[in-house]
Amino acid sequence: MTVASISLDELTADPHDALRRIREAGPIVWVPALDGWVVAGRSVAVSALRDADLFTVDDPRFSTRQVVGESMLSTDGATHRHHRAPFGETYTKRAVDRDLADWTQRTAAALVAEIQPAGKAELRESLAAPFAVTCILHTLGLDHVDPAMVIGWYRDIVATVESISAEHATQPVTCASYSQLASVITAASGIDAAATFRASTQSLTANEVVSNTAVIMFGAIETTEGAISNALLHLLSSPADLAAIRANKALIANAVEESMRLEPAAASVDRYVTRDAEVAGVRLAKGDYVMISLAGANRDPLIFDKPDRFDIHRDNLSLSTTFAYGPHACLGIHLARLEVTAMVEALVGRLGQLRLEPSKCVGPRGLIFRKPVAVTATWEDS
Repeated sequence: MTVASISLDELTADPHDALRRIREAGPIVWVPALDGWVVAGRSVAVSALRDADLFTVDDPRFSTRQVVGESMLSTDGATHRHHRAPFGETYTKRAVDRDLADWTQRTAAALVAEIQPAGKAELRESLAAPFAVTCILHTLGLDHVDPAMVIGWYRDIVATVESISAEHATQPVTCASYSQLASVITAASGIDAAATFRASTQSLTANEVVSNTAVIMFGAIETTEGAISNALLHLLSSPADLAAIRANKALIANAVEESMRLEPAAASVDRYVTRDAEVAGVRLAKGDYVMISLAGANRDPLIFDKPDRFDIHRDNLSLSTTFAYGPHACLGIHLARLEVTAMVEALVGRLGQLRLEPSKCVGPRGLIFRKPVAVTATWEDS
């Protein structure tokens, strides 16, 4: 058994060198600080993500399950399909392009217009977070809910989930913010809600509607806020790339995808081994915890040339693991891409002379979810 002495602090602050060492040590490496295995190479990561029979989420230790209960995120097989299927149609590419593309672009432009006169702002709190919240509330038919209130709730829920993962907790956790969110979702059942909400009530119980809506909301806010913030930090840190996308807007989509490869907002996913098995020459025991590092897989040098470099012209980004694979591939992949692209387009289209204030920027942090602490920029009206 290959063991790597990697600390939680390393994996939280700047994990990429630690993940490189894990990749070099072997396909599956034991990390005592996690009391589990880490997969940091793309080949084994993709295989494990696709094999829900051997690598399951259906385990009482699964952190999100301890906070919100059973949902599409914490079940497999027929139960997973029961939870997820009612929400699927709203988030297909066809439906997102048809129903949300114009609205999303208008909403992003309006948020940028609000901050434009100031000439300076911290972009994560002023743009990325409220945009992510507003978009997901809209798709869920919860436009009437105060985004600022939801932001406070979800930050508390994220902190609770991450503390469970760090402390290896195994018992359900009471989270006051989740209880408040659940009350809002329950109360909305009689409102003329969006297609997602109407469809979900046709086959799910009231509790299942709440848990799955909360999971969608939680995931969409956290990862989209992170993806937008990371993309803005990467682009504003590279004036040449920023100039390139200003000159050729067709490059924006690739720049967004490359940012999400380099620093995926969801850095890892948890799985649990269902039976004794040998995988890539490593013996795993039933019940073992496995962290599949999407961040590590996305910097696998066997797949990506100069993997630590931000390259908006990279041509194999379809191999990124950012949105995962298998039955738990991200439900909101098309909406997330749309949102990040819309915000980048709005910023570069409306704000001239965009530049970072490096002294007021703090890079990504987080064990499971990674986003910059602060992305502060200045600009001139254009």
